[in-house]
Amino acid sequence: MPILTQHADVAVLDLGAGENRFHLGWIAETEAALDKVATAEGPRALVTVADGKFFSNGLDLEWASAHPDRFSDYLASAERLLARVLTLPLVTTAVVQGHAFAAGAMFTLAHDFRIMRADRGFWCLPEADLGLPFSPGMSALIQARLTPQTAHAAMTTGRRYGGEDALAAGIVDRVAGEADLRETALALAASQAGRASAALATIKETLYAPVLRALRHEGG
Repeated sequence: MPILTQHADVAVLDLGAGENRFHLGWIAETEAALDKVATAEGPRALVTVADGKFFSNGLDLEWASAHPDRFSDYLASAERLLARVLTLPLVTTAVVQGHAFAAGAMFTLAHDFRIMRADRGFWCLPEADLGLPFSPGMSALIQARLTPQTAHAAMTTGRRYGGEDALAAGIVDRVAGEADLRETALALAASQAGRASAALATIKETLYAPVLRALRHEGG
């Protein structure tokens, strides 16, 4: 389960060392950690990290296939989590040390910045290969955070982007070696901690209003 620790003005959300799939308990624990970060006072920023082979492998498709009657609610809970990260009242950075696939890749896009390991791991949207359509909210998020060319290629071909390819495509903001990933992210986050405010949350809500309506299943 995710663990939240504090490093000066930077909160570090450690997703763990497994596949970090979006099962219901994982979503609830992540939401609870984000509650603490969002309601803290003073300068603050968030860095999301993981360990091992995966950053996040996305939705728990095995559980979803076994509970088709609950899939709509399950997907909605995942989309709410994406919306929550997208609108946090502080600057957020995802450290992509391993594979970020499907909803896991979208989770990185909900962060303000992404730093990816240069020499290992892939960022990928494999839905077309899996025969799974993107929800309107997820499609809106991807299109809002990537260039049209990159969004089209990533969504329709399932291309796997390594660190340097992801940087060239504008998917991530920086790449670094394994030993430097977290320190790079912590330094970036610390430099942005003073921007945490209700105003920043409002800016994000306005900037991504159409995306948020789709993710939250709101009309209008």
